[in-house]
Amino acid sequence: MTTLVFVQRFLNDYARNPVNLLLLIVVPTVFVLAVSGELASFAKLLGGPEGPAIELATAGWAAGFMAGVAMYFQTATTRGTDRRVVIAGLPAARLALARLVTGGCLAVLAAATALLALVARTGVADFWRAFAGTLMFAAIYIAIGAVVGVLVRNPLNGSVIVLFVWIVDVFFGPAMSAGDNVATRLLPTHYVTLWMIDLPSGHSGPVGELGWALIWTASAVGAACALIIARTRTAAGLGRSPRAGSRRSQTAAALRAAWRDNRRNAALWALLVVVPVVFILGVYVVTPDQPISIVLHENGENITRRLSLIDPYGATMVPVAIASLAALIGLFGVLQSRNGDRRAALAGMRTSALLSSRLGILTVFVLVVTGVALATSALIFSPVQWAGFASANVLIALTYGFIGALLGPIFGSVGGVFVVFMLAFLDIGIVQNPMLQPEPTAWSRLLPGYGGSQVLIDQTFTRSFDEVVPLLVGLGWLVSLGLAVVATYHRATRPARPVH
Repeated sequence: MTTLVFVQRFLNDYARNPVNLLLLIVVPTVFVLAVSGELASFAKLLGGPEGPAIELATAGWAAGFMAGVAMYFQTATTRGTDRRVVIAGLPAARLALARLVTGGCLAVLAAATALLALVARTGVADFWRAFAGTLMFAAIYIAIGAVVGVLVRNPLNGSVIVLFVWIVDVFFGPAMSAGDNVATRLLPTHYVTLWMIDLPSGHSGPVGELGWALIWTASAVGAACALIIARTRTAAGLGRSPRAGSRRSQTAAALRAAWRDNRRNAALWALLVVVPVVFILGVYVVTPDQPISIVLHENGENITRRLSLIDPYGATMVPVAIASLAALIGLFGVLQSRNGDRRAALAGMRTSALLSSRLGILTVFVLVVTGVALATSALIFSPVQWAGFASANVLIALTYGFIGALLGPIFGSVGGVFVVFMLAFLDIGIVQNPMLQPEPTAWSRLLPGYGGSQVLIDQTFTRSFDEVVPLLVGLGWLVSLGLAVVATYHRATRPARPVH
């Protein structure tokens, strides 16, 4: 009975921010309706299995990502509270069960929403298989989110890790890849995907795909429960103090403080290197070397050129990785510093100095991510114009860094992760992708990634520069978003004026 009371309290706490609850419905729906067909096309391009059954996996992917992020914040941000509850007398096992049941309730909502969206879009031949598979996806990612929440307390690092696991799991899994690699069998939803889309693996033995899927699910949830119990025995804290002075000295001091604070985050620096390297090289490994035709603009004319699939796929996946990471960096860069910056402003720091330090650190992180991604992509393919290719990636990265900084205060950490990742994935990975959209559509021109993506494709595959208008559009987005970030930050941080 006590466990159910805590589950109700945890759910009420989650629902206190109605945006979080709304996004559990909106994000899976949009993801399935907008992406399932495109990802099925991707699977076909990569030599993976074909047919409408592949679209079933998108419901599981959507539910898994939502469940993983929601459970991460359920775990990472409640360590101190849970420890005090255990000290007050609640058995740690009951508390862990309450947290997992809470995550399960959120996952069921996300899974049901994703599946209903899939039914509305294409219909489902075997509903109960699809429903069970989607729930197993969600359960495994509940465990992943809980494990990351126990081990990684910094929300930016934790969100990047959950996102990284999800990307590797999706793009290297059996629904998107033609090859059967022993290493990919260790992916968390490998057997769940095989069973859900009814694709015999030939390596599941007498246990079968369903048996291994259930083993994975039970083991993951059990491990997560054990770690949640163990985490109630740990506690820690951190702090920082600002300095004051002239405008110039305040800006320099704020930059030094922000740099020291972020320099200590060794895990983040490692993730900024590991995530782009593994993602881009992994894309190269699973992409078949087969011809594909894409439409290009050169010397004012439309031309069709046949290329190896590796080149356009590699070129388009680089900005996907960069935009996703930049958006998360911008989001948490503002959220994590918001309270400290308010106190600093009350103590006399100028908001312009504080904002300069935040944008300076954001720019450093964006350039690091972009540099790592470009160096890795150089091992796979060589764009025709390296300078233009690099500049387009920087434009996309800064644009999405500003988007993250702008949306963070609006949606919060949980909702912000959902929104910025969905926007980056849909915009850069799907809508602006020349392999899926030969010509920009009317609504793709309205998205923030349009300008940078058009310049990127132009500079990657042609020797001329024909995308002046898209470049101006991209720069317009960058300036507009930058001004919006300045305005919202100043309004949120400056001390309130005294009332006379």
